Amino acid sequence: MSSRVYVLAQFKPKAGKEQELFEVLKALEPDSYREEGCIQYMLTRQIDHPSATRNEYPIVFNEIWQSAEAWAAHGNRQQIKHFFETQVQAETGLVEDAIVTAYSDEGHNYDSPVYNTN
Repeated sequence: MSSRVYVLAQFKPKAGKEQELFEVLKALEPDSYREEGCIQYMLTRQIDHPSATRNEYPIVFNEIWQSAEAWAAHGNRQQIKHFFETQVQAETGLVEDAIVTAYSDEGHNYDSPVYNTN
């Protein structure tokens, strides 16, 4: 059974602040990649493409963590807390809204293999 956690952290910047927000978020990547349990921590920007629809959240972190505990530890880092306090929660921040969602790669009632321990 996989314990990986897949996270999408989507950000809607305040008007005219998309580029500035992208740079602030980009600065979070290097230290996050150094964390134990971080498999992927990639900042992406929405693009126009005929096969895709646009939404109001043009900046997204695509994250993969080894476990829920590793992801929780990431959220407890001072750098991450500071970002949310100053950019998401503060009235003067660059973020109008943020959506953070977590996913598993396991289906409901996954019939995992039973190994013979003999």
